[in-house]
Amino acid sequence: MARLFIAIELPDEIKETLSSFCCDLPGMRWVPTDQIHLTLRFLGDVQPKEAAGLKEALAAIAFAPFPLTVQGVGHFPPHGHPRVLWIGLEESRPLLELQQRIETAVAGAGIVPEERRFSPHITIARIKENASAAVKLFEVKHRQLSFPPFTVEDFILFSSVLSPKGATHRRERTFRSRS
Repeated sequence: MARLFIAIELPDEIKETLSSFCCDLPGMRWVPTDQIHLTLRFLGDVQPKEAAGLKEALAAIAFAPFPLTVQGVGHFPPHGHPRVLWIGLEESRPLLELQQRIETAVAGAGIVPEERRFSPHITIARIKENASAAVKLFEVKHRQLSFPPFTVEDFILFSSVLSPKGATHRRERTFRSRS
């Protein structure tokens, strides 16, 4: 059994800039630079037989390369004590269409459909204690955050192994764009 998720890798320049934000905010566990990504679908534990079917279904997805713009900041949940600090994305119809095709492929491989609506974001920190004031200051400081668009040409199936030091991600397979 493997713990899997599907994501878009970000350009190194964006990941390095986002990593540079890990500053003196108390109670936050920052995502390591090499693990910053845009999750399209978290799958959880998947049996080998389902994983094989999933890879086949994902390989059948056709999509054209498209631009994506990383911009803005926020947190989850939107009300109450923040638990996740995230960087946002400019609205993108091609991104939503790709995610929907992935969701259809996942369901076709026999994996339980996601019940929550897809909310595109890049997690940069998990918040361990009540840090509402620090999160608010961070969001005010970075609310104008925006990067030049980059082109999405593939998505990746990752496995994730949990340990006391955190998760380790490994690329299982890359799926390239094609029209």
